[in-house]
Amino acid sequence: MNATPQTADVAEVLKHSPVFDGHNDLPWALRQRYDYDIASARLSTGNQELHTDLPSLRRGGVGAQFWSVYVPSSLSEPEAVAATLEQIDCVYRLAEAFGDDLQIATSAAETEAALAGGKIASLLGMEGGHSIAESLAVLRMMRRLGCTYMTLTHNDNTSWAASATGEPVNYGLTVFGREVVKEMNRIGMLVDLSHVHQNTMRDALEVSTVPVIFSHSSCRAVHDHPRNVPDEILTRLRDNGGVQMVTFVPKFITADGQNAGIDDVVAHLEHARQVAGVDHIGLGGDYDGVPATPAGLERVDGYPQLLQALAHRGWSAEDLGKLTSGNIRRVLHDAGV
Repeated sequence: MNATPQTADVAEVLKHSPVFDGHNDLPWALRQRYDYDIASARLSTGNQELHTDLPSLRRGGVGAQFWSVYVPSSLSEPEAVAATLEQIDCVYRLAEAFGDDLQIATSAAETEAALAGGKIASLLGMEGGHSIAESLAVLRMMRRLGCTYMTLTHNDNTSWAASATGEPVNYGLTVFGREVVKEMNRIGMLVDLSHVHQNTMRDALEVSTVPVIFSHSSCRAVHDHPRNVPDEILTRLRDNGGVQMVTFVPKFITADGQNAGIDDVVAHLEHARQVAGVDHIGLGGDYDGVPATPAGLERVDGYPQLLQALAHRGWSAEDLGKLTSGNIRRVLHDAGV
């Protein structure tokens, strides 16, 4: 049976512009569920207990992935540093175990090389500034180990950056927080503003001299949740040259999170496109970081269905290619990663 025009368009988009997702918590799921025993997770054959496995990544058209090397912000900062190192080790061991599919990428050039070779470029993203324990030296070493972005906070404030869900404080970025952003710019590490307070977003956009990202955040104007991005910031993000990678987390995209579906994600993408522009949007599913994701996007093989829904709404192949990976690949280059 011949494919519909929309399906053919999506397949062609994914052939040339595979999905480059901003945030996947598989390493933490491997820690929590399998004690880092990679073989037990059955990633090569498929594992429905997880959102992510290798066959599903391939079916989903994923060509590059920021693997989150997340640890809880409830840990003491020295404990967080050690646990982050264990998470980094997990990603490297995944790439070693599945070398036919995964290839570590620590830069824009290495990302392009992996894509050209048909591998899934595997980048590392730190989720929370607690993982540097107030040390620029630790930050620099995390970059040397391959981390290509750092989310400035997780769910709690640090001493130098306010979180969207932390206790109220009278700062966004402190003087030291601004030094962190400047150092990240200098060493070619993306500043990720997901999870941070609106004041932190403003301060970081004021300080950063290169594009920033939101690795997994949606639009506050569509659903008023503190983890989402206000229009004022989306406008500034456009001027900064950065990218908002819209997330699929049900409670972030709709008040009725239990009944979230593809159309809810589409609403956030269309709003971000309208306010920030088609050159400043991407995808950040947060797979394996939440118990459930929207209907139709239950696992990482759901991206083609989302793209098809957008194609039905008039998104061109060029628009879809920017969304899937074109924009974030540009940001990697522009930020000197």
